[in-house]
Amino acid sequence: MSGARLLISDLRYSYVSGSGTVDALAQVDITLQPQDFVSLIGPSGCGKSTLFNIVAGLLVPDNGEVKLDGINIVGRPGSVAYMMQRDLLLPWRTVLENVTLGPEIAGKPMAQARAEARALLRRFGLEGFEHAYPVALSGGMRQRAALLRTILCERPVILLDEPFGALDALTRAAMHEWLLGIQREFQRTMILITHDPDEAVYLSRRVYVATHRPMRIAGVVDIDLPPDRHHDVTLTTSFAEKKRALLSLLQDGPVAQP
Repeated sequence: MSGARLLISDLRYSYVSGSGTVDALAQVDITLQPQDFVSLIGPSGCGKSTLFNIVAGLLVPDNGEVKLDGINIVGRPGSVAYMMQRDLLLPWRTVLENVTLGPEIAGKPMAQARAEARALLRRFGLEGFEHAYPVALSGGMRQRAALLRTILCERPVILLDEPFGALDALTRAAMHEWLLGIQREFQRTMILITHDPDEAVYLSRRVYVATHRPMRIAGVVDIDLPPDRHHDVTLTTSFAEKKRALLSLLQDGPVAQP
């Protein structure tokens, strides 16, 4: 699609296990426009993380393309930023040292990287904790630190692999609202893996529904909720309709959208 920031087309991937060849992905197509936020939802083990590993350049597909702003990034690690479910903060490094890990690896002057990080600590709810170690942080604070580290990698596309799955419901709801504000502020393109239909509808402009392995896209649900939404939108008829369409695709395959 012309003007797409991230274009995933006809992606297929298989691997050999002890029981033979396993087909993980079969003709997966996903498109993200600049500053888009889309979610990918599907059964456990269907190949969602495998897809992310291909987009991140960590695996090479059997067939298909992954293009970032028109440039093929298959097999090219570092083209996108990748935030996994576990925060993966290094316990021997302070918050400031953790969030500047990307710029440090990239060879950016550390004085500049740390100045940029300090300027964002308040926005990420980490002001006053720059010299704290991860063990002193709550789950939500650890995830905010992990996202700040991801933002500071300065990549146009961010992959989010169930970043809030381990948080309690109240913390997760607060993180959802906060993430939408961060996405609007930093104008990054984001794709989220989730198992939670409510999370997918609330955060996304569009939700791709994956089938069982080998993964295909069963359908797409367009989300037309207000861009500056808050959690009270989950009580609306529109939210319920979109969730119902999403659940129908998850359970029964393609259906007409409301």
